[in-house]
Amino acid sequence: MRSQYEYLAVLGVCLLITMPLEWMGRGVYRRGNELVRAVTPVLAVLVVWDVVAIMRGHWSFHPEATTGVEIGGVLPIEEVLFFVAIPICALLTYEAVRERSERWLPNG
Repeated sequence: MRSQYEYLAVLGVCLLITMPLEWMGRGVYRRGNELVRAVTPVLAVLVVWDVVAIMRGHWSFHPEATTGVEIGGVLPIEEVLFFVAIPICALLTYEAVRERSERWLPNG
């Protein structure tokens, strides 16, 4: 049986798992303006891509796995949150690895 909060739960788990990386790297949440500038272009492109794909019937979302809240009557809010949460998780991972790798590599 699916839950209408299934998609949101997965996004929440992704953010929780990567949250400790904030302190292992240079910080992502602490640099709010840079975070917004990094995520906004990705969000804009993927929202347009998704809306076009949905309108053309290329894909859809299981109604039992979403809350039913849609942007513009087309795009589930969970999908928009996905386009924010996953890039944040990626940035957290990148910054943590980058910080650690600089410690491992000899200084040029």
